Amino acid sequence: MKEILSLDHVSYSYESEDGGMRRAVDDVNFTVNDGEWIAIVGHNGSGKSTLAKLMIGLLFPEEGKVKVFLEELNEDNLWEIRSDIGIVFQNPDNQFVGSTVQDDVAFALENNGIPFEEMVPRVHESLAQVNMEGFLDHEPHHLSGGQKQRVAIAGALAMRPRLLILDEATSMLDPQGRDEVIQVVDELKRKTGLTVISITHDLEEVLLADRVIVMNDGKLMLTGKPEEIFAHGDKLESIGLDLPFAARLSRLLRQAGIGIQGEHMTEEELVNELWTSHFNK
Repeated sequence: MKEILSLDHVSYSYESEDGGMRRAVDDVNFTVNDGEWIAIVGHNGSGKSTLAKLMIGLLFPEEGKVKVFLEELNEDNLWEIRSDIGIVFQNPDNQFVGSTVQDDVAFALENNGIPFEEMVPRVHESLAQVNMEGFLDHEPHHLSGGQKQRVAIAGALAMRPRLLILDEATSMLDPQGRDEVIQVVDELKRKTGLTVISITHDLEEVLLADRVIVMNDGKLMLTGKPEEIFAHGDKLESIGLDLPFAARLSRLLRQAGIGIQGEHMTEEELVNELWTSHFNK
């Protein structure tokens, strides 16, 4: 598969409150391939936010290399590479600059010199992709949290990026808003083959990812498919991460002596096994 992004033994340190240096990212090594959805999870202070800054060139590593689209990220190529990356942050209100939804989505296009006759269909197309085309003339600040994040995603998509990075993009949303955003991203990935990196502390969010990277104290602690990661439930809980509801309930049922096979990712999977194995006899 074609490589989109890689971190090659990357380390980065911050100055701590006592004047010493603390390794926020410590010898991290992984690759993201074209069309993958990678979820990077960890508790606060695990290093995942520093990773996000390293991936988009807000920081440069002290050791190791960050490559994006097969080029080592540096000050000379930073802006050219960033033009192919869509970024959605935690608080959408901090990203809005336009007085209407369509003005906001058009802002980056205008800044990049996209002609007006091309800009208009791009704005409509990107808003349609996130089911927000009916809100063209709405003021962004009057939208719900989920709608705001969908507009922020539309703004990123309008630039037709090769890589979309979601940096804690659902952490401030209620469950409905979070589900809206995750469903939109999942649909976009399936329809367009977009490469997605989702940085989060919410393990419910990783269920649709192809691979999961678990960070702890600046180090890459675990990596694998969601079901492989959730098999390490005790280890995840020991570093302050909550398992998805279905995985927690599966473990409790096993502890109560009810035979549950494997790690269930969703409530539907768990209900189906309970019905088939225990009630439908």
